[in-house]
Amino acid sequence: MPGAAQIELVAVERVFHLGDSEVHALRAVDLRLAAGDYLAVMGPSGSGKSTLLNILGLLDRPNSGAYRLEGRDVTTLSPEEQARVRSHRIGFVFQSFHLVPRLSAAENIALPMMLAGVAPKQRAERVARALKDYGLADRAGHRPDQLSGGQRQRVAIARATIMQPALILADEPTGNLDRATGEEVVRLLEALNAGGVTLVVVTHDPALGARARRRLLMEDGAVASDMATAVPGPLSQATGAGGPPPDAPR
Repeated sequence: MPGAAQIELVAVERVFHLGDSEVHALRAVDLRLAAGDYLAVMGPSGSGKSTLLNILGLLDRPNSGAYRLEGRDVTTLSPEEQARVRSHRIGFVFQSFHLVPRLSAAENIALPMMLAGVAPKQRAERVARALKDYGLADRAGHRPDQLSGGQRQRVAIARATIMQPALILADEPTGNLDRATGEEVVRLLEALNAGGVTLVVVTHDPALGARARRRLLMEDGAVASDMATAVPGPLSQATGAGGPPPDAPR
């Protein structure tokens, strides 16, 4: 993989203790991703996919091994330092959206900036731009229960990218969406990747996995295979959809 690695895992292990038993969620995982990579993480339930994503997102710490993000060993950072890296460098997109129910679409998108201490005027400007870019300008004041599944996921993606992260981690991002809406969400994520953002997607969907430039197969907490994929043509050709939506970010 050309270029300096943005992500490097070296012999990462994660063990959970359940009573007297040990569960090895990750076993000596090595992974190297260059900036701008597009990786699909696949495998059966319980294979370690979500644990790997949590490690990459600094939501969990390995028991052993190293995780270097942009050349920095982030496993040695304090919780406060990890939270700072997470808020500025990593965006998350989840299957169940994880929006705050009582907040409007605009307020949900603004939340990472509020937590990071971004000035109100700058927050307002960036939220307005994100709402426009993601086709949500007429839904700014709507709460999540007033939005469709696709609109909720677009709010989630806007929230994940509002701090302009270098890395987006998506956990089954199309899992709760119908086929057409799922294709729209994939196009949005791929547009971000085309702009240089590193994209890691956990999925059970073979069609989505085939779109990534690399596919990592997990089995029993270990990497069973790590291969480049023959990326198909534009999503519109692969699925019959009509090209990128007008609200795709540019």
